[in-house]
Amino acid sequence: MESQAPKRVVIESLSPVVDGGRFTVKRIVGDSIFVEADIFCDGHDELECQLLYRHGESGQWISLPMEFIGNNRWGASFQVHVLGLWQFTVAAHIDLFATWKRDLLRRIAVGESSTIDLADGASLIEASAHRAPASEAHELCECAAVLRRSHGSPPILSSRLDELMSRFADRRNQTQVDPPLSIWADRALARSSAWYEIFPRSWSDQPETHGTLSDVILSLDSISEMGFDVLYLTPIHPIGHSFRKGRNNALIATAMDCGSPWAIGSSDGGHTAIHPSLGTLADFDSLVAAVVSRSMEVALDVAIQCSPDHPWMNEHPEWFRHRSDGSIAYAENPPKKYQDIVPFDFQCEQWRSLWEAIAGIFRFWVGHGVRIFRVDNPHTKPFVFWEWLIHEIHREHPDVLFLAEAFTAPKSMHRLAKLGFTWSYTYFTWRTDKIEMTDYLREVTSLPQTDFFRPHFWPSTPDILHTSLQQGGRAMFLVRAVLASMGAGNYGIYGPAYELLECTPTEPGSEEYLNSEKYEIKHWNRSCVLSIAPLITILNRIRHQEPACFLDRQLQIHRVDHESLLAWSRFDEEHGSRVLSLVDLNPTCVHRARLHLNRTALGLLDTESILAVNLIDSERCLWNLDSIEVECSPERPVAIWRLSPQ
Repeated sequence: MESQAPKRVVIESLSPVVDGGRFTVKRIVGDSIFVEADIFCDGHDELECQLLYRHGESGQWISLPMEFIGNNRWGASFQVHVLGLWQFTVAAHIDLFATWKRDLLRRIAVGESSTIDLADGASLIEASAHRAPASEAHELCECAAVLRRSHGSPPILSSRLDELMSRFADRRNQTQVDPPLSIWADRALARSSAWYEIFPRSWSDQPETHGTLSDVILSLDSISEMGFDVLYLTPIHPIGHSFRKGRNNALIATAMDCGSPWAIGSSDGGHTAIHPSLGTLADFDSLVAAVVSRSMEVALDVAIQCSPDHPWMNEHPEWFRHRSDGSIAYAENPPKKYQDIVPFDFQCEQWRSLWEAIAGIFRFWVGHGVRIFRVDNPHTKPFVFWEWLIHEIHREHPDVLFLAEAFTAPKSMHRLAKLGFTWSYTYFTWRTDKIEMTDYLREVTSLPQTDFFRPHFWPSTPDILHTSLQQGGRAMFLVRAVLASMGAGNYGIYGPAYELLECTPTEPGSEEYLNSEKYEIKHWNRSCVLSIAPLITILNRIRHQEPACFLDRQLQIHRVDHESLLAWSRFDEEHGSRVLSLVDLNPTCVHRARLHLNRTALGLLDTESILAVNLIDSERCLWNLDSIEVECSPERPVAIWRLSPQ
């Protein structure tokens, strides 16, 4: 038997694709996926190009014709309307019938068609008839017979014949992208969410009293009314006693010190137990139900590490790294030492049982209604472990979302995102001047990053109090809140510390809080008149009400003639929603400047004036697009406008 003829069609430069198809592209359920590829062959033959897609890895392929865009580029789109994994591929072959038809019509146009030309077409049709079931085969044979009887007169070539010839074309020599490419469709919260981080033990209404999960439930209405989507709980597990840290990270703790929640495990249990002072598992279930009833979700912090008192230390000493004297190594980042924390040895001989046990932690809390996990320092664990774990959890629960707390090198952050983490913390906290903030906003909202990396902006965290907040006062807290909430689809605040303007470091040059909540119970006066909770509430309301704020890309920077003023916008063309944000990155005095809007980016090419409604204070202005003046002051260092053409 002769071997199959070589393939002549070339398919290259596909999009969307991450690392040549090694990793999945991230999208949201309901998104339309526009697939493009360069497809061509030698010579001048016509091509038939198809997009094939399916949900999962074993479903039935659905085929769509691709349209010619230009310059050998072809495209087609499909919708990912179900949660989870999708696959797609592109296939193309030489379309002999379309090539024959094109050439025939050209010959007819100049009066050069012949009986032989018609006979060639009839032969192609008859060949397709052999590949068709009886009814369609009969129809094709009728068409072939008509051609043969035409004797050189112009034949009638119907769209029905085109359809049949495409359906039963000879595709033995077609080129197809293999293996198929993949897309992961997350639920809508992955695109847009606002997080509120708390230490539950600080939520008692009595000073110096350990808060409970029931206390948190009593405060849910105020958090919900601020417009947050996610209540993020720092670790809620029993805390070890050995080498417990005291206040301000003191090496020696007193009997009254409560320790760090990230030193997980004691005689009361480990990662699937709840600190006795917080309550019971039933209390946690009640908290989850109460949060859900307010249209929010619980995010749980998972720190994959143990205190020296964790039950696994005795039950599974083989999971930990031992030093030459037989002792178990505690965590270090020389010269820093974390004697209250013991890391796992992911390369131990019993690594499989360790991995399964860690996966069991996630499964346990999923069983109690948690669908969002903030993972502590994932970049210090093997990449291959995360690829395996996230796949395992998603195989059973595709609605689960993961936030990587990975303040590390960009390539490591990106690798974690490619391996399946839904979001990642970013360098946003350390981007402070106009040039670096402009560059960073563009970077994280543009291709190729947006195909796999979803930034999560935090102005501060329990670990990071940036100098800009230490020195910038209330105005800077407002600026960073607007930058975070309007600059990214997902953001969070460490509250109540942020809303109450907590800004005292342990010492000059340090990013650690003085009297850090990581090591002691705090009592927050959330009714303080200095609180910026009203502004945060407004920001979250804008995010929920303005369709443009649901976009996690397409951010446009606009020119402002001042080195401290930064303006950017998002435009949702479908809903006609335009939101323009302005902040003063150095809000120490009044700054005025000319604003130059990019009319094309805002869909305002034929517009001379617009109505600008400040969504923070409801002030309305009619702007002439040729001469817009803006102003910021320490009292009003930010503005957010809804723009409407007039």
